[in-house]
Amino acid sequence: MVIKKMSNSEIVDELLAPAYTHRMDLGPMPKYRLPDHGTLPDVAERLIHDELMLDGNARLNMATFVTTWMEPQAEKLMAEAFDKNMIDKDEYPMTAEIETRCVNIVADLFHAPAEGDAIGVSTTGSSEAVMLGGLAMKWQWRKRREAAGQDGSKPNLILGSNVQVVWEKFCRYWDVEPRYVPVERGRYVITPDEVLARMDENTIGVVAILGTTYTGEYEPIKEIHDAVVANNDATGLQVPLHIDAASGGFVAPFLQPDMEWDFRLPNVRSINVSGHKYGLVYPGIGFVVWQSEADLPEELIFHVNYLGGDMPTFTLNFSRPGNQIVGQYYNFVRLGRSGYTKVMKALQQTALSISSRIADIGPFSVISDGTAIPVLTFEITEDVPYTVYDISDQLRYNGWQVPAYTMPDNATDVAVLRIVVREGFTLDLADSLVNDLRAACDDLSTNPRVQSAERSGFSH
Repeated sequence: MVIKKMSNSEIVDELLAPAYTHRMDLGPMPKYRLPDHGTLPDVAERLIHDELMLDGNARLNMATFVTTWMEPQAEKLMAEAFDKNMIDKDEYPMTAEIETRCVNIVADLFHAPAEGDAIGVSTTGSSEAVMLGGLAMKWQWRKRREAAGQDGSKPNLILGSNVQVVWEKFCRYWDVEPRYVPVERGRYVITPDEVLARMDENTIGVVAILGTTYTGEYEPIKEIHDAVVANNDATGLQVPLHIDAASGGFVAPFLQPDMEWDFRLPNVRSINVSGHKYGLVYPGIGFVVWQSEADLPEELIFHVNYLGGDMPTFTLNFSRPGNQIVGQYYNFVRLGRSGYTKVMKALQQTALSISSRIADIGPFSVISDGTAIPVLTFEITEDVPYTVYDISDQLRYNGWQVPAYTMPDNATDVAVLRIVVREGFTLDLADSLVNDLRAACDDLSTNPRVQSAERSGFSH
């Protein structure tokens, strides 16, 4: 390789050259293969930075449940842990200890038994946590069947058609028959009767949701739990409950502390939660915890020693950075119970403020108002010359990303808009969103988009 030595004048010219007329005048950069030559770090940074400007503003993304703002002190601590492989507990014992503390804090929040360390793990998010919780249920069911000399090859899982797509993935990837409880217009959660109608000796568990993705509502977990327990007692079955608390697990303990949905109910055997949602941490961090050690089959835990000492592990991922668990622990220490309560009450107040004014704009009917988790959904119920999809498109002109979508099977004729209120979304921003929503409706009323019904496949 021949390296050309630059003269002093050439170095000065390079440093003084305007960024967009010389240093970045590189010609087209290959996008789907490695470039033949590298470039200066400032040039590479500016090139990628400029492309990322085409992304939407994360703070104005009302579609995502995922945290888009954290305190700078948390960001600083997380940056210090980017290079730590959290799986290497022998090399990074303090990060491992912080993970243990976080798992125990989550389990305590969900009223797990207090004896000894909590039974649980941190994950990359609720998607991984769901897979682990589902696997534990499947293995426990199969062990019971095999011990009784019965067929263990046809597992099924009862869940609503309103579940997040990861549950569909779990059933498909791990060969479990999903038995969906359909929703219907006006009812977007599952009910005890619908659950019992689908239970049999091959049911590995029932999934109930604390804060659904479609509407943000809590499913009637205690009623479902009590019905399943009574059916187990009457039939001799041992069907457990898993609670998908991805969205509500860091909300209900602070806004509805007396509501029984967690390990206070004895047949709730496992719970997943997303730290990167209302745990207030950047993605991705989640947790899955079990009621007792007996609920997590030992056969699913692997022991490895090639990183240093004996290390038990129950994860789908192996290597991952320690920064998210550090961010979660920062929030636990920084906010405490009182701080989380203040944050959740503020977000709930903002959600209720928006939902109360949406109903006054005119064509909307509010389905969920933010009373459960700080999420509200609403539909068009009047004869107007536009759809929810038109409103979603119109709001994008002002930078807002408000999703429009249809409800699950048996209610696909219902199309809604959803607003997720997160930390960093203030009442002032809420005022701007409501004003822009009103302006969008006014503009669409006077300038209707006649093609909208054909594009969306929905008509009101």
